Amino acid sequence: MENELILQKLNRIEKHIFAMKPILNVEELADYTGFKKSYIYKLVHENLIPFSKPNGKVLFFDRKKVDEFLLQNASKSKEEINRESIEFALKKK
Repeated sequence: MENELILQKLNRIEKHIFAMKPILNVEELADYTGFKKSYIYKLVHENLIPFSKPNGKVLFFDRKKVDEFLLQNASKSKEEINRESIEFALKKK
């Protein structure tokens, strides 16, 4: 039981280390995003996620660009929409 707890904590630490790396491979990206590797390959095949393939075989991902990809098409909260509508209405006067 104690060994399992230690292994879980080590896995969590390892995932945090991956999150700090500027360049990720497919396996690290899967751990970082929670995406399955097959889904990552699909995103690459469809050129939907930014990637590099410097030697023609191995895929690499810039973590910052991946973060931007993950945060695209963000939805606004009701508060943000209300604030923008008030600002727009005030500018119209």
